Amino acid sequence: MNADLRQPTPRRLEPDGLLSRPHRVQRPNREGAATINALVTEAVAVARETNELTVLLACDQSPARAGIRRAIEPHGLRVVGESASASEALRMALALRPDVCVLAVELPDNGIEGARAIKQALPETKIVMIAASPREEDLFGALRAGADGYLLMSTSATRLAHALRGVVNGEAALPRGMTARLIQEFRERGTRHRVNLPAGAGEVELTAREFEVLARLRRHERTADIAAHLGISEVTVRRHVSSVLRKLGMPNRRAALEILEQADREDQQADARPD
Repeated sequence: MNADLRQPTPRRLEPDGLLSRPHRVQRPNREGAATINALVTEAVAVARETNELTVLLACDQSPARAGIRRAIEPHGLRVVGESASASEALRMALALRPDVCVLAVELPDNGIEGARAIKQALPETKIVMIAASPREEDLFGALRAGADGYLLMSTSATRLAHALRGVVNGEAALPRGMTARLIQEFRERGTRHRVNLPAGAGEVELTAREFEVLARLRRHERTADIAAHLGISEVTVRRHVSSVLRKLGMPNRRAALEILEQADREDQQADARPD
């Protein structure tokens, strides 16, 4: 009774973005795969004849892939292949040689490593990473891997199409909110901070980000608090902490803070001595 009321609510796409909930990927059988390959080959040929840009989509969420396709195909971009994993994306990219690959950061097999492999094999192919949330380590990781752009799933349909065409024309595709962080990273690239150690131990050199993390450690902030203040993930905070400990030659945070406090006391005593 009232069985209809117990039916699940249909999943809904974001109204102005491309992100949806995870969706199970249906694998075609052998005959279906042959038909798909024939259709893909035909799509590539048509795109070449019409001067459309060819696009390979790689995302493990089929509704998101459908949203991207709907967003870009009316603007002279033809999707010639879809993939649900990084390894599959690499195989398809080698076979199709698209103008642009759109890869989700969260792809199975690691989307950023997939981008690196595709760029090494096909340097002329443009790569745009797309992510569910703005994480600076993903941005920098994608750019280091050779990506030509990095966008968010919340990107509007209109902007996405223009961004992909712009990348092919040599423009950068970045979220406006992350551009400032990229500029800051560039400015601080050569900046190093020296931290004094207790007498006889010399000093160590830290990057700007390591120094920021260390300063918050000295205020006894937790990993989660540091991540929130600096706008990075907890994994990235732990990586910076490990690097600081290694440079200080200390086994853990408590030992590191103790030697830094000792160094501070020695500096204060030295300043208090009469000339």
